[in-house]
Order: sequence, then structure tokens, then C-alpha cells
Amino acid sequence: MPTDPFLGELRGILPGGSLLVSEEERRPYECDGLTVFRELPRCVALPRTGAEVQALLRVCSRHGVPVVARGSGTGLSGGATPHPGGLLLSLARMNRILAIDPLLRVAHLEPGVRNLQVSEAAAAHGLYYAPDPSSQVACSIGGNVAENSGGVHCLKYGLTVHNVLGVRGFLMDGEPVEFGGTAPDAPGLDLLALSIGSEGLLMVVTEVIVRLIPRPPCVQLAMASFARVHAAGDAVAAIIGAGIIPAGLEMMDRKAAAAVEPFVAAGYDLGAAAILLVESDGTAEEVADQIADIERVLRAAGADSVRIAGSAAERLRWWSGRKNAFPAAGRLSPDYYCMDGTLPRKHVGRALEAIEAMEERYRLRCMNVFHAGDGNLHPVILFDANEPGSWERAERFGAEILELCVELGGTITGEHGVGIEKINSMCVQFTAGERAAFQAVKESFDPQHLLNPGKLIPTLARCAEYGRMHVHGGALPHPELPRF
Repeated sequence: MPTDPFLGELRGILPGGSLLVSEEERRPYECDGLTVFRELPRCVALPRTGAEVQALLRVCSRHGVPVVARGSGTGLSGGATPHPGGLLLSLARMNRILAIDPLLRVAHLEPGVRNLQVSEAAAAHGLYYAPDPSSQVACSIGGNVAENSGGVHCLKYGLTVHNVLGVRGFLMDGEPVEFGGTAPDAPGLDLLALSIGSEGLLMVVTEVIVRLIPRPPCVQLAMASFARVHAAGDAVAAIIGAGIIPAGLEMMDRKAAAAVEPFVAAGYDLGAAAILLVESDGTAEEVADQIADIERVLRAAGADSVRIAGSAAERLRWWSGRKNAFPAAGRLSPDYYCMDGTLPRKHVGRALEAIEAMEERYRLRCMNVFHAGDGNLHPVILFDANEPGSWERAERFGAEILELCVELGGTITGEHGVGIEKINSMCVQFTAGERAAFQAVKESFDPQHLLNPGKLIPTLARCAEYGRMHVHGGALPHPELPRF
């Protein structure tokens, strides 16, 4: 059998067992958390050092082989879907915490470090890492940087972009780059912010410096029940309008609560149309005052009941329900499709009512759980992939939710990214000129278009096809990665 010179060069870079080429070895990497899109990569590399990553990129660049970087594979937009002719670059083995500096309040990490692992390591210094996605027990810092992940506490403490101070890595041709750092400011363009949320299209990140913050001395959580979903949405706007910025402000509708309660026994009010979880942190005096203000606003907004967690264990149980909403969806349906869109808080109630109408039109159920404080919706559309046409209805249902977000002044994603899932919706939000500008940025970093090709930025032809299908009510054009 003739030897593949490309694979031969990769084997010369990596130690034994770090290059996967058989179908059985590659199969676990065929998709990320969006499992409806699957591709087998040509091969999978598992480097342990930045030097190995650099060497791999140089070989791929010379051979014109596409590269898709992957973290823990928990992403929900297909951003880590492999390229059929390319290298899947798994950074899972680069999982060291390189340093924690309690004086500077920073942690220096490799990309494979799990999100929760950072806070666990920093706890000895009374510090933690604020962005806390629901998948924080598994998701990696590198993936968080690629998607600009958020979490239940992003309202007060910000997304990944607000908590990362610097990144290091390599361009497609192996050139090392470093953006940001621990200094208060950096000269030149803000390429750090550009790299965060770029979904692996611009560079491969191999080191990350994150900001750590002190653990608050006091934390308290309120849970409010509402008889109408619209009233709960209006209460979100009322809290922010009153000048209150909670540490977390989350919402779940009745279907979400019903899915979660048997799963974790959180203690939710299953008779409520919607519940709000509102957390305050700070000094004991600050928390007491803010919780009193929160309760007053919630009752004035029409809450049927407001409960305050009586212990740390009860508070954690209430949060556990929220963070387990996605896996709990499996109790209700064989398959689910988790969307991610953002809209102004004042329109939350209107959006939820519109989603209820879509359920009837698409003949599918949808449970809603989301970061209400910053208007980041996470509708979970329930479907059965074994039922003909079910996935197609779910996909169109999700696309219509995103169109609604744009119509109401929002965006097509808040933290999950675009990947291949929302590439058609990019045609809805951005003009041809704006998409051309995105493409120009991509080309300035990756002129060969080898880093994660076919993701995030739609072509003119794709947008034209999407427009035709949308007008005539046909099936959405499925993403197809370019062949090399």
C-alpha cells in the first residue's frame, strides 16, 4: 500500500498514539454538540505542546490541507464539525494550568483546561473565573475563547471577551502571534477582542491569560413564579430599569421546569408559567438591600410568589436545575435543538409569545431557558429525528426565531457562535458589504482559507440560495463544507 507523504510528515512531528487515522479512531470526532451535522476528518492530531501545533500547521499549510481546531466538543453551532479532507486538531491534551498569580489575579492556561477547573484551582486564593457556561464541567477555555462563551453570571461579570487578558497561538502558516497581556493596555489595534469569538477562523490559540476575581463574601438567590410568561419577561426589563444589576438573572418556562424537576429535584414551582432566578452577591449589607429591592420589583411586576433561598445548599440546588436544563430535555423528547439568539430585554415577553405561536405552526414543542438579564434566548426545540420531516421543521423553527431576534433589534447569536448552524441566518442580519468586510478580515489572517473553512461567513451564492428557499418556503440549504 503506498504511503501518504502528508501523514508521514505528521507522524514525524507527533509521538506515538497522537495521530488517529483509522475510521474507528476518527469516529468520535465527527461532530460537536450539534450532532445533526457529521463529517469524518481525514485524520486527527492530538498535540501536547505549542511547538507541535506550530509544526502541524506548517505541514498542513504547505500541503493545502484544511485544519479545524477542537476543544472539548461541547459547542452547539457545529463550529468544530470536521472538514472531510482536513486535519482535526484536538487541543484536549494541552490541558495544563501553567500559572496562577493571586497578586495580579490572573491564570495562565493551556486551551484544553476545563472552565470549572480554573475556579477550582483558584479557590485556594479566594478567587474564581466568572464566565460559567452550563457546560462548564466539561467545556474548555480554548473553546470558550473561540465562541466568546457566557454563562449565568455574565450579566454582572461579562462574557469571555471581558475576562480574557491575552492569548498566544499561531496563524495557519505557523507564524506565532500574541495579542493582549497582563499590562493595562496594549499598543495598536485591539486584535485580542477580534480573536475572541472568531470561531477558529483566524488562528489556533495555544495559551490564554484570564482574569480572576475575588469570591464575594455573601450570595443570595431569589426565585419568582409568574402565571404568565409575558409578565415574567416584563419583570426582567423592570429589574434592569430599576437600576439593579444582579449577579445572575435567568428565566425558565413551565416546560423547562417540568423537564428539570424530576431530573434534579430543584424545588421549582411546576404550576407557574415561568420562573425567574435572580442572584445578588457582594457584602452582606449590599446583598440584603439588593434582595429587598429585587423582591419589591418582582412583586410589582406581577409575581405570584417570591422565595428566597434558605441555605447555600438550596441556592445551589436551584442553580443546578437551571444548569441541567439541556440534558433534562432528553426526558421529554428523543432529540432537541438548542437555539441561541439575543434581543433587547424589553422584547423578551413579546418574543416568548411569538415562540408559542411558532410551536403550533411547526407542530413541535419548545421549552425556553435563557440568560434573561442580557436578553440571550435559548429556546430548546424538541423533535424526533426518526420522524420524517421533523428535523426540517425544527431547523426552520429555529431560523424563524433568529429572524425574530433580528427584527426586534437583536442578533442571531449570544454565545454559541455561528459555525455552520447559523450560517444561513448571517444572510438575514448582515448586508453583502458587511459580509465582504468579514471575509476581508479572514483573508488578512488566513489567505489560503484553510482554518475552519466553510464556517461563520456565508458566500454570496449561499445567501442568494437561502433567500430563494425562504421566499418559497422550501427546506433550508444544508451547509456543505468545501472539498479539497
